[in-house]
Amino acid sequence: MKISCPFSKMAGSRSVSDFLSSAASDSSPAQLNSTTGLALVTGAALTMGFGYYLTRGGSGQSNVNPLVDPERQSRILPDGSRVCSYMKSDELVWYMFEDSKTIYQGVRRGARISKNGPMLGRRVVQPDGSMPYRWLHYDEVLSKADNLAYGFRELGIPAGNDVMIGIYCKNRPEWIMTELATYNYSNVIVPIYETLGFEACVYILNQAEIPIVVCDEAKKAVGLLKQKPSCPGLRFLVVMDEISDELRVEASAFPDVRVLGFEELVQIGANAINKPPHQPPEPDQLATICYTSGTTGTPKGVMLTHKNVVADVTCIDYFKNSNFNMTDSMMSFLPLAHMFERIIELACYQVGAKVGFYRGDIRTLTDDIKELRPTILPVVPRVLNRLYDKVMSEVKKSYIKKTLFNVALAYKSREMSKFIVRNDGFFDNLVFKKIREAMGGRVKLMVTGSAPLAENVLTFVRAAMGCIVVEGYGQTECVAACTVSMEGDSKAGHVGMVIPSCKIKLVDTPELGYFAKDNAGEVCIKGNIVFKGYYKNEELTREVLDSDGWLHTGDVGKWTKEGTLKIVDRKKHILKLQQGEYVAPEKIENIYVRSQFVAQSFVYGESLKTCLIAVVVPDPEVLMPYAENELNLKTSIEELCQNEKVKQLIMADMIAVGKKAGLFSFEQVKDIFLCPDMFTVENDLLTPTLKSKRPKLKDYFRTQLQAMYSKLD
Repeated sequence: MKISCPFSKMAGSRSVSDFLSSAASDSSPAQLNSTTGLALVTGAALTMGFGYYLTRGGSGQSNVNPLVDPERQSRILPDGSRVCSYMKSDELVWYMFEDSKTIYQGVRRGARISKNGPMLGRRVVQPDGSMPYRWLHYDEVLSKADNLAYGFRELGIPAGNDVMIGIYCKNRPEWIMTELATYNYSNVIVPIYETLGFEACVYILNQAEIPIVVCDEAKKAVGLLKQKPSCPGLRFLVVMDEISDELRVEASAFPDVRVLGFEELVQIGANAINKPPHQPPEPDQLATICYTSGTTGTPKGVMLTHKNVVADVTCIDYFKNSNFNMTDSMMSFLPLAHMFERIIELACYQVGAKVGFYRGDIRTLTDDIKELRPTILPVVPRVLNRLYDKVMSEVKKSYIKKTLFNVALAYKSREMSKFIVRNDGFFDNLVFKKIREAMGGRVKLMVTGSAPLAENVLTFVRAAMGCIVVEGYGQTECVAACTVSMEGDSKAGHVGMVIPSCKIKLVDTPELGYFAKDNAGEVCIKGNIVFKGYYKNEELTREVLDSDGWLHTGDVGKWTKEGTLKIVDRKKHILKLQQGEYVAPEKIENIYVRSQFVAQSFVYGESLKTCLIAVVVPDPEVLMPYAENELNLKTSIEELCQNEKVKQLIMADMIAVGKKAGLFSFEQVKDIFLCPDMFTVENDLLTPTLKSKRPKLKDYFRTQLQAMYSKLD
């Protein structure tokens, strides 16, 4: 094996992949598997790190100035709640800029301060085959939104905060134009998205009495038309893409529904004789109703005001080192139907930055990012986990790759612990450069949320990207984030500080053994980001919003010794998988018990995992005769539970039952463990009312649960 000076051949390698491939070819498998070979590789890696340390001497470091004392990130108020120690008073803020107290005002501020700079971009094919981003400038976007709003008036859509406008669309410039047109006359925008299913869409259209839906594709309009008999209030469908022949045929069957093209409606508005003055919203008026999938199949309409949304954007006041400004560009690919994406975009619009949209196909997202080269990149754990898995699969191919990677990661972690964030160091260029280039090479701020991110993945992303990477926590009922981690804080496993527009307290949760006196309990939020309630559902609103205005999240948290929040449990038996889907295990268990073979089940999932698993107790009175007659297995229930054919039989029947009951794919278990013994009160796995003791079941079957997930990882 050749060992070169780290500042000759290695430093000149084009990328980590090139270097690792060439380095691996320098060694035979026998050498790599030998103790001597491994020692030499380790020595080479350590030599590089030490040589780098002596040569660079810490030059080129980017020291992040902590917003607050890293060891004292929160401050306790007289009522026992906490705010960030950055807050100079107990008064919560609700806006960043005096002239941006509504979403409507915020975008117009961006237009002014950017002096009509680029706002919305999408890739457009050129005659030479290239596909650069083409930009619509602020004034052009606002003008088109104005004409679209006039078009709504020409159709007879009234102004006012009690009128809902639906949007059924992937991220693209017209989404934002429709949103702004909605706000021009104080209407309320209601996003609809495919994963809800058509039954839920019908429910939303009827509950919100939506007269008009703006769609991106003709096939979505066709789907809505097919539901028209169940949606008597639907009168208009506006389509951004070309109106297909199928849509025209379908529309002919419903003369009381008018179908228009998006540009057609914009032109109608532009040519309108009557163009009434705008009726912009007040801060306390509704901006949007965001329907969440819920756990019973009936969506919940979360009512958010302009003040709520603007208040949540104040979290960017913590980003002093990676501040948002008009030179920034953001990649938009997370669904605009969810508030996380909309909050980050509004933060950009308020300061005159630009937002580029992906092409609507996640498979081409990498190409879109490389073309846009964003400086701000919101992501979800699923994206980062895939990146981590891809890198690790490459790293594990040889000892050289693995050792070099581990040394680089250890060195970067040591730097980050000192609030040093950079991407120009020796290991940055040697090991992590290709990863940064895959993200465009210019990202200065990465924001992740919607579900927890594993500590090792978060540390890897921070090291590899060499930029500010923050993690937030929240739910739609508080717009998006109620906490966010501090710039440069390299400690993983927590979700950061309280944002400036709210305060958080932890409330006793005795049934799970968490108490406020121990700095643990249910996370409760109060302040300007807390929603008005669930649309037309006061009973459900009272369940989560108490008389003093505290939002009870159902999540259980702990304050760390540094004053940050750590989410440790869920009060109610609802969990979120890695992709962000909420699942209700008890609902699934009630369905699986319909299987002829299932007597009891314990469905289990983790927020860091992509799927559900289950412990199943078979019904011996059904299984044993079936196994004898159909599988020629005459044996005990204990032995049947260890038989792979029996396991597959039971699981297939469970999946069939789940499918018939309408479970989504992510609600179906991906592996099961068969247990011959019933859950009982006597073995402490059931309550006296015969309800499952979920924490006890989790602990009792911990080994089996871990084994199932290890096979699925």
